[in-house]
Amino acid sequence: MKIVVIIPSRYGSTRFDGKPLALIAGKPMIRLVYEKAIQAERISDVFVATDDQRIYDAVLAFGGKAVMTSAKNRSGTDRVAEAAEKIGLNPDDIIVNVQGDQPLLNPACIDELVEPFFVDQDLGISTLAFKIINKDEITNPKDVKVTFDSAGFALYFSRSAIPCGRDSSNLSAPACALHADRCDAQAGNFDTYKHLGFYAYTRRFLEIFRNLPEGRLEMIEKLEQLRALEYGHKIKVVITGYDSPEVDLPEDIAKVEQIIMMGVNT
Repeated sequence: MKIVVIIPSRYGSTRFDGKPLALIAGKPMIRLVYEKAIQAERISDVFVATDDQRIYDAVLAFGGKAVMTSAKNRSGTDRVAEAAEKIGLNPDDIIVNVQGDQPLLNPACIDELVEPFFVDQDLGISTLAFKIINKDEITNPKDVKVTFDSAGFALYFSRSAIPCGRDSSNLSAPACALHADRCDAQAGNFDTYKHLGFYAYTRRFLEIFRNLPEGRLEMIEKLEQLRALEYGHKIKVVITGYDSPEVDLPEDIAKVEQIIMMGVNT
């Protein structure tokens, strides 16, 4: 069984065009992500899946491996699936989908993410969650929240605050977003978990997932992982102690560079 990291990467972005090649501490961001991923102990290989010649050439230039994929892919997941097919992975091989805009990724996260597959041979997909420390993230729709059952399988993902305690706030979830100062009190009563956008799946499950129709909840929340839940598939949630901040906008680069200079291990 192989464990292969595939990093989907596209050049165009409405908020940050050319983001994968933006320089962070003197290196293209996609290189920083690649170099982090390849440090994971359990993986066999790392590939960047792209539809852009500039990204493809940049990866090869720093000694990485890249796969050219179609520009018609609907999502990063579809791009990963096409790359897995081109690489020639088997149905039982494990694919780790690592987002290319998280240059502070801790390699230990990847090892944690694939660990459940060695315990449960029937598992199809796993993902990561991080206990929220910054209370602003509880009500910020940019930060996706996740709840899970007693066995660690996802119940729901949402951009709203979930769970939202009845007794710690009389506000509904939409109202919480408008009155974060009052809703933040819930953080002291129970833990809230942020979803980190990393996934591991068998190639067999990835083929099943990519062929499912778009889900109603997925369309409402704009969260692709809800498609799996809506069609009855279980997602194992792995709690990690390492956060992985995203680079969404050009101004985020300075923040990441500061963390790198400080030598902080996320």
